[in-house]
Amino acid sequence: MKFIPAALALACAFALTPALADADGPWLVRVRALHLDSANKDSTGLGLAIDNKTFPELDISYFITPHLAAELILTYPQKQTLTAGGVEIGSLKHLPPTLTLQYHFNPTGTVRPYVGGGVNYTNFSSVHFAPAVQTALQPGIKHSSWGGALQAGVDFQIAKGLFLNLDVKKVQLGTTVYSRGAEAGKFKVNPTLIGAGVGWRF
Repeated sequence: MKFIPAALALACAFALTPALADADGPWLVRVRALHLDSANKDSTGLGLAIDNKTFPELDISYFITPHLAAELILTYPQKQTLTAGGVEIGSLKHLPPTLTLQYHFNPTGTVRPYVGGGVNYTNFSSVHFAPAVQTALQPGIKHSSWGGALQAGVDFQIAKGLFLNLDVKKVQLGTTVYSRGAEAGKFKVNPTLIGAGVGWRF
C-alpha cells in the first residue's frame, strides 16, 4: 500500500517541475523584425504624431510550466521623428521594454499558438524640438511611461529547438506634453507591434 502514496508523490514532483522534464528546455530566445504602427492619439490640439518604422527586437522567454511562460521583450532606443499637423517639429528616442505572461495552447506540437498580457515601461530620451517651436511653446514631455500590453502569436517548429515565429502586440504607450511648464495634454502612441522572426529553444 505504500506504493500508492509514493507514486502520487512522484507524480506531483514531476508536475511541479515541468520545465526540467521538458525535452525542449525551459528557455526560448527569439529574434524578430518588428514593425511599429502608431495610433497617434493627441489631446493637445497640435496633431502630434511619430513615424512608423521597422526595427529589430530580442525577446527571452522562460517556461514556468509547459503552458505558462514569462517573456521579456527588448530592443535598443528607437529614434522617432515628431510631427505636428504633418510638419516636422523635432525628434525623440524611446526604449520600451515589455514583460508578459503567456499561455501556450499546444506546447509540444509543431504549431504552438499563445496569448499573453503584461506591462510596458517606456523611457523617452534625446528629446529635441526645432528652434522656432522651442521659442514659441517652450515644450517638454514626461520622460517615463507605464502601460498594459496584450499579445498573441504562434511558433512553428521547423527543427528540434528551432522555430519560426509570428507575433502581434498592442501596447499602451504615451506621455504628458507640457508647454511653458504647464500641462498641455496627452500624446498616446499606443502602437500595434507586428513581428516575425526565429527562435531557439534550449
